[in-house]
Amino acid sequence: MSEVRAVAGVPHHFVAAIGAGPANLSLAALGERQVPGGVAVFDKQPRPGWHPGLLVQGARLQTSWIKDLVTLVDPCSRFSFLNYLVSTGRIYSFLNAQWTSVPRQEFARYLAWAAERLDTVHYGSEITEVGFDERFVLRGADRVIATCDHLVFGLGTRPNIPPCFQPELPGVVLAEDLMQRDFSSKLPSQQVIVVGGGQTGAEAVLSLAHQGVRDIRWLGRRHWFAPLDDSPPANDFYRPAYLRFFYDLPEHVRRAYVAQQVLTSDGVSNETLQEIYRFNYEASLTEGRPPIMLLPGRDVIRAHARGGLVSLWCRRNSGGNERHSAPLVVLATGRTPTPLPLAPELREQLELDGAAEPLVEQDYSVRWKHGAEHRLFVQNRSIFTHGLADPNLSLLAVRSAVILNSLLQRTVFEVRDEFVQTMWG
Repeated sequence: MSEVRAVAGVPHHFVAAIGAGPANLSLAALGERQVPGGVAVFDKQPRPGWHPGLLVQGARLQTSWIKDLVTLVDPCSRFSFLNYLVSTGRIYSFLNAQWTSVPRQEFARYLAWAAERLDTVHYGSEITEVGFDERFVLRGADRVIATCDHLVFGLGTRPNIPPCFQPELPGVVLAEDLMQRDFSSKLPSQQVIVVGGGQTGAEAVLSLAHQGVRDIRWLGRRHWFAPLDDSPPANDFYRPAYLRFFYDLPEHVRRAYVAQQVLTSDGVSNETLQEIYRFNYEASLTEGRPPIMLLPGRDVIRAHARGGLVSLWCRRNSGGNERHSAPLVVLATGRTPTPLPLAPELREQLELDGAAEPLVEQDYSVRWKHGAEHRLFVQNRSIFTHGLADPNLSLLAVRSAVILNSLLQRTVFEVRDEFVQTMWG
């Protein structure tokens, strides 16, 4: 007798999704009335939350609020960001604030608002392993939580910790832990080092500066702290027409394009850079020196903790090495996809690429043995097949629409992108 038949009282779903981040919330919102029984979403968090440790004051989205969970394919949906503003009474204050970019705290509140209105999101339900026995079996630590006919992974990312910082060193913290710490009384005159030249690193620098830290060293590997390219040609990479073009390119060309286009996704917002430079300028007027020292072109190759100090050895792009020491080092060194909790017997049935990642089709489905009857989809981990837009918030609704159309085998949502004035080649 199969395991599925042997477990009584286990809920079964037509479609289940693991991870209640923006990707699967978008899927559940758009699929609310289209998927039989709705999309059941499982998340290990006890309540709604979106990178809570990175919601520092001044943190802004790098995408337009129109690119919310639903609007690009279903602007009349009750889950739109505009409806959130109206129904919570925030619309007039929001408009009068004249935001050019939405506060990340606002977007986190919007996601929680949407999750609370979906009765198919199950928090406090950690899926530790997914197996397959005539259907997908979602297991927790000590029991089978649910089964489903079709499954969508939307697990997001976790912090990337460079090897030189492993195992964990005392005095080294992740940028996402800054919200849980107060350095204003402990480190106002001591040095703090921030490692990572992207948006998160910049926001960590500003968070420390606003807490009163007055000796911050900001290290980045690039030879400058590069701004985000938010120009119209750069934004062309974040539209359905370009995704279709990109997918059909040879693999070596796709990888080259991802490397060339990285600053359309991985740069620092110009407003954040301006705030850092303005903070330094104003502080130098009153304190005689800028509190933030920018140190680009440094690659940390070794780290060591002793006597209450963390020492970093850096290779300089211009040649030679140098050492920096501080009682606190903050890591903002990017993120990496969260591993898929696949049971060994299920993983063996998937087609994998050279990096042991599932091979993903244009509709975000995974090639595997029973893919014709039981569809398996992945979100946020197809950068080399779908471009930089895949882990980005820009096309949440579009990606969800593609998955739902494929899953339901009909055009539920029409994805239109017709006024294209660029011929890529």
